[in-house]
Amino acid sequence: MIYPEVPYLSPEVLKKLCDEYLEHNFIDPEVSEKLGVKRGLRNPDGTGVLAGLTNICDVIGYTRKDDGTIVPSEGRLIYRGINLETLVNEAITKDRFMFEEVVWLLLFGSLPDQEQLSSFQALLESHRELPDGFAETMILSAPSPNIMNKMARSVLAMYSYDDNPDDVSLPKLMKQSINLIAELPTMMVYAYQTKKHTYDHGSLYFHYPKKGLSTAEHILATYRPDQSFTHEEAKLLDLCMIVHADHGGGNNSAFTSRVLSSTGTDTYSAIAAAILSLKGPKHGGANLKVMRQLDDICAHVKSTDEEAVREYLRKIIRKEAGDGSGLIYGIGHAVYTLSDPRAQILKKYSKDLAYEKGLGEQYNMLCMIEKYAPLVFREEKGGKKNLCANVDLFSGLIYRILGIDSDLFTPIFAISRVAGWCAHRMEEIEFANRIIRPAYKYIGSDQPYIPLEERGKSEKD
Repeated sequence: MIYPEVPYLSPEVLKKLCDEYLEHNFIDPEVSEKLGVKRGLRNPDGTGVLAGLTNICDVIGYTRKDDGTIVPSEGRLIYRGINLETLVNEAITKDRFMFEEVVWLLLFGSLPDQEQLSSFQALLESHRELPDGFAETMILSAPSPNIMNKMARSVLAMYSYDDNPDDVSLPKLMKQSINLIAELPTMMVYAYQTKKHTYDHGSLYFHYPKKGLSTAEHILATYRPDQSFTHEEAKLLDLCMIVHADHGGGNNSAFTSRVLSSTGTDTYSAIAAAILSLKGPKHGGANLKVMRQLDDICAHVKSTDEEAVREYLRKIIRKEAGDGSGLIYGIGHAVYTLSDPRAQILKKYSKDLAYEKGLGEQYNMLCMIEKYAPLVFREEKGGKKNLCANVDLFSGLIYRILGIDSDLFTPIFAISRVAGWCAHRMEEIEFANRIIRPAYKYIGSDQPYIPLEERGKSEKD
């Protein structure tokens, strides 16, 4: 019973409310299996339920035999029919920034020619500056301790700066998408600077966008107080953004964008929702968990002592070490079985700069975790499921190599992924054209309606 003389949500009142909820709302997960309910839209073998069609991106981590069983395979990520590794190899061998080209590829479905690419780069560059007064009224005057929340609020605020925000015609969707892809990095850095100033009492820097910079260079130039960076640093950030640009229509944030888009709502609502989906520690927020875990492991064992590393990982799984969750962050994926191509790319191209920045020990430890975590997990938990390192294992280290604050680990993921979200939104509206509406099985029991004046009488009697 909640006592009316308590006018606020005290700990005692909250406990009573929570007890009341738990008494009447428990659902046994085993019931799902018995009823054939696919929790999390997952099949019994852990694979995703087919919910739609897409031309944008393919995530390949296994093959199926005729009898339906899964055969593990090396992971591949395909952007519009082109292997991610091909795009990365082009960026490395030709020593050029490729993120803008990948954005074009995801949005339009083909590779741009030189004239198209140059025009598109100039278009993005011209839209990086925020509307007049936006930074002061929407960001500086309303700081947030979490940058992802501030980015979502900023995107929602752009609704008020749009002359026809609810228009879902293709020209309007294209215009809104390009504006957000260009503006979101600036919003991110300004939100971070405001947070550091307001909550951490640091100096405040609002650098205006410079001309002639790639997206990666723009981020570093507006983030760093002196606006300086090396070519190698910008190239590494560009590489990280390329591998994060999309991951199929089934990943949680892209699916969120598609779910909202299927209702016909505006672009700003759909993209803000995708940002907040990515914020979750089971999705984009996992890279921060990886780095906290890495610091903990490095504080207790050396990467050169392989047996000690194995034993500490064993303690983590047993909930005797780490954060008590029993999870080894950065290991395992819903689709990939033998390898996550994004993790392998980041591992390969971050090594030299990691050693140069004095982070060689941390890089080596991540390699040890990648090597031994699947083995230890199998020894402790059994089962035949293949586990591999996922993209989060190495992405956080790259941001640390670049001197980027942990507050921005997941936000950079978001500004990399916004192109994919916009591409999925346009595809959903133009071609799917049906509201997404899965079903939930009701398992509640009938109960009689008892008039208010009669409730609790049996307890008193």
